[in-house]
Amino acid sequence: MTSWLRTYGSVPLCLLLCCLVVADCAEDSGDSVCWSPGITSCTECLRRGPQCAWCFKEDFLDGAGSSQRCDLPVKLLRRGCGPEFMEQSEIKVEVNATISSSQVSPRDISISLRPGSEASVVVAVKQLKRYPVDLYYLVDVSASMQENLDHLKTVGVALSLRMTEHSSDLWLGFGSFVDKPVSPYINVHPSKINNPCSDYEIRCRPAHGFHHVLSMTANMSEFTRVIKHQRISGNMDTPEGGLDAMLQAAVCQRAVGWRPEAKRLLLLMTDQPSHLALDSRLAGIVTPHDGLCHLENNVYTGSTRMDHPSVGQLSDKLLENHMYSIFAVEKQQYKWYEELVRLLPGSYLGKLGLFQAPNLMELVVDAYKRLLSEVAVSVSVEDKAVSRYWVSVSPLCPNGSTAKDQSCSGVQPDQTVYFNITIGLRSCPDDGEDEDIKVLIRPVGYNESTVVRIHTKCRCSCGPTRRCNDDSQSPCRGTQDSLNQEQRPHHGLIKNSERDSNWNCRADGSDVDCSGRGVCECGRCLCEQTRLGSVYGKYCEIDDFSCPYEGGLLCGGRGVCVSGECVCEDDWTGNSCGCPISTATCQSDNGLLCSGRGRCVCGKCVCDDPRHSGDFCERCPACQSTCQSYWKCVDCHLSHGLTQKEAGHCNNTCASLVGYMDDVSGQAGEMWFQCMYISNDSCRYRFQTSSQSGQTLLHISTRAECASSSRLVRTFLSVCALTVLCGMVVVAVSRLLLQKRDLSAPGGAAEDVDYHCTGKDLSYIPTTNEKTVTYRRERPPDRPVEMHIQVSKMPLGDPWQC
Repeated sequence: MTSWLRTYGSVPLCLLLCCLVVADCAEDSGDSVCWSPGITSCTECLRRGPQCAWCFKEDFLDGAGSSQRCDLPVKLLRRGCGPEFMEQSEIKVEVNATISSSQVSPRDISISLRPGSEASVVVAVKQLKRYPVDLYYLVDVSASMQENLDHLKTVGVALSLRMTEHSSDLWLGFGSFVDKPVSPYINVHPSKINNPCSDYEIRCRPAHGFHHVLSMTANMSEFTRVIKHQRISGNMDTPEGGLDAMLQAAVCQRAVGWRPEAKRLLLLMTDQPSHLALDSRLAGIVTPHDGLCHLENNVYTGSTRMDHPSVGQLSDKLLENHMYSIFAVEKQQYKWYEELVRLLPGSYLGKLGLFQAPNLMELVVDAYKRLLSEVAVSVSVEDKAVSRYWVSVSPLCPNGSTAKDQSCSGVQPDQTVYFNITIGLRSCPDDGEDEDIKVLIRPVGYNESTVVRIHTKCRCSCGPTRRCNDDSQSPCRGTQDSLNQEQRPHHGLIKNSERDSNWNCRADGSDVDCSGRGVCECGRCLCEQTRLGSVYGKYCEIDDFSCPYEGGLLCGGRGVCVSGECVCEDDWTGNSCGCPISTATCQSDNGLLCSGRGRCVCGKCVCDDPRHSGDFCERCPACQSTCQSYWKCVDCHLSHGLTQKEAGHCNNTCASLVGYMDDVSGQAGEMWFQCMYISNDSCRYRFQTSSQSGQTLLHISTRAECASSSRLVRTFLSVCALTVLCGMVVVAVSRLLLQKRDLSAPGGAAEDVDYHCTGKDLSYIPTTNEKTVTYRRERPPDRPVEMHIQVSKMPLGDPWQC
């Protein structure tokens, strides 16, 4: 606390408090996404988001408002609501693996969703080798297409031979179209209806919306024969009815003869644009197209009754029937169809100058290879629920890239494209009821698809009891029957149930209703709501904010806060329930509590002796130096003999419990410390000491290690050491005297030297002392001057003067 004040002492206290409050609010903001005082039911709770849960436990937070039942699951668990009492958003994804597939898997998926939740599924699309191919020629047979129709008569056999390189089986079909046979699209004069080309003296076919001529066949000769017998027709306006005819060719599968296992190519050949939806109003036709097949005797009978289909409707029908569409148009109309192809998935646009056979074959082959190498999916939701769902598609291409346009290009045979499809539920229906819908995932041009069955859970089941404990009803409703019984006459008296029921709102020994933190209604406490946290309990005595925290949890997550104090769970104690009652965590390996050297406090050992340390007080680095403190006790026992009878005096003076053993060396360990004592007679005694259960134990060995040779050796070594020391002192003094004599001689004259008696032998003094000295002047001559000086030694008979 002191260091905290030093650090923040210069900051105003109010500013710090504001910072702490803001930090606390920021921390709780993430947990408040579910709770709201206005939530009174399970349905409202789950609509807050998929992360929210509702606790329908009968006695959950007794006394608290119903809004406290709605919260994050982790907080509800912390407050005592088990998972079996929670109603929460459960996202389930189940895959039906019983349906076999060769190109698209899985084929059937079931999902359970709640509002605000989402689920992801992975759909795999595999490109196979050498598909069978069904190619249907849908040709504009208006008068301007006469030359192009003649070129088509020779394309059948040549195309069949060319496609053998890419397909194992090619079937061809044929159909024709012009326009709706009504005014103003055709001339309705009687002479023009049956022969629109009467002005040109040419016999033409009557105008028609769509005529199916030849069903799918592998007989190329039959295809060529049918083409040769085709005649042109005529109309008045420029646009044709191509889109209307395409829809009929796609949906009339039985009449056309589309094979289920084949790749389906629908080739439209025209030199003019096509009519779109609402164009039929010029002819008084206002009924929208129903998207169904209307062929009678291979003639489209709904042409004069229904409008042209919209582009969106045509796109859905092509996807639904697994069609690839190829547009072979002249270059003058290329721009118009280029805009159209962008709206039709699985479409290919080819530009041809002339509809000659080689050009048509190249167009079909190129379109087939291009369409099969591009894999894309289309996801469609039922119309009634399309506004309540959102879908996201993320493909993973064989080369490892993630495409952004929901398709992969350049896919080769035997390669697989994976589509991660996420489906989310925005809201429930207006009536709030559960619903089941289907979502279709269709790979474009494939005859297999995936069905996703979504079960929307908008209502709360609240377990097997079907009771969600919503508190929208009056708090007195549950006790109305008991109140009525109390108000009945009782021995002629009327009992005041309203006054007596208030006593049910007071805890024992309290004279305040609901602990002063709520109101009493019908004998039941309704606790107040506070921004600090929740208040609940029978008497509003429990809360989740006024008790100590440990590890970020109130009462350490091991108790409840009652009247400002933590009421801990079993096996826990302490102000914040942080101390385990069990002492198992303090048991050392030898089975003793804290190795016998301490106490277990809050699950941890507290050592009695500060010299001991470790989790179990097992370490004592300073204990080895305490052997000397027991020497007096050991000496006392040794001097009185090694028997308990003779050692009574020592037992009274020693605090230790002494025992005698033959050998104690084998008992040293983490709890025993080995020591040695040397007696006055130079005998060594081993002993061990240990502190266990608050007492000091002392084991003394009865065996002594005594040896006379050892004492002689020690004596000899001592004498030698003393002799050497004295010799070194004499030598040092002699050298000091000699040095002093040399330094005290004046000018080198021997007779002026003051000798001192040293007791040396005079025979060692030399008789003659000679020395040669060389002198050099400041300006020396040719050679230096040398002087020879001879000093006479003192006669041996002269005495030494002291």
